[in-house]
Amino acid sequence: MTTEPGTSLHVGDKDDALEQRLDDELTAFNAEATGAGTPAPLTVRATDADGELAGGLTAWIWGSCCAVDMLWVRADQRHAGWGTRLMGAAEEEAVRRGCTEMIVSSFTFQAPDFYKGLGFRETGRTEGIPGGHQDVHLHKVIGA
Repeated sequence: MTTEPGTSLHVGDKDDALEQRLDDELTAFNAEATGAGTPAPLTVRATDADGELAGGLTAWIWGSCCAVDMLWVRADQRHAGWGTRLMGAAEEEAVRRGCTEMIVSSFTFQAPDFYKGLGFRETGRTEGIPGGHQDVHLHKVIGA
């Protein structure tokens, strides 16, 4: 690969400064292009009777869309309804903030059927990642 004189490419591991700059630049570009403003974070935390983290959810809201980034429930708390409660709380807050839709992706070895059970519909799949699994993309209309 050639570069212009005086320029260079650097390949490495985590680069917090680069990540922040790219986030800032893309957020500004996207806000200008769509008029939807900048994304706002949304989190939901579940604690057990001892005050320990039982599970949590991170998401962002941009315009009328809430996108779930991560949903996790501690192994000993799985199948106790935490996932449903976390998603329900996130959906309720997203509607309160003006959202009309939610999106999430889940690998086939994770929980796409869980999301379908909550009313999400599959909108696409990316084949073969990781290791022969699939990344399932899901969407739900909310607040209707």
